[in-house]
Amino acid sequence: MSEDSPKRILIVDDEVAFLRVMREALTACLHCEVDGSPHSEYGFELAIKKTYDLFIFDFSMPMIDGALLFFLIGKVYNNMEPPRIVPPLLLVSGKADEERAQELLKEPGVAGLIAKPFAMNRLLEKIKECVPEIQTLR
Repeated sequence: MSEDSPKRILIVDDEVAFLRVMREALTACLHCEVDGSPHSEYGFELAIKKTYDLFIFDFSMPMIDGALLFFLIGKVYNNMEPPRIVPPLLLVSGKADEERAQELLKEPGVAGLIAKPFAMNRLLEKIKECVPEIQTLR
């Protein structure tokens, strides 16, 4: 991927309306390529098929939560030939003050946690912190 190609973000969130709003905001404001899914399993497939600069996963989802999804993708990436770099993870959560959510912030690769509901500009700022090159795209 060249420096000036759009950054790619994968969003996995089981709240479909929220997923749609995030995708539209990132596409419009940051000129990113955004893939999204309300299903962890499909998000996992996308993460294996394509390369991303950032993951945005919902912390609490049925069956496979955002933390477990990130862990599973990391395992697969590390065992690929050649191993792939795992992009940073930004967790979004309605339960951000939960102890487990706070513990996750200490894990390698977890770049931040944003509590729902949040202002979209807060998400955009956090994304710019995680992927600094994104700011130069106009």
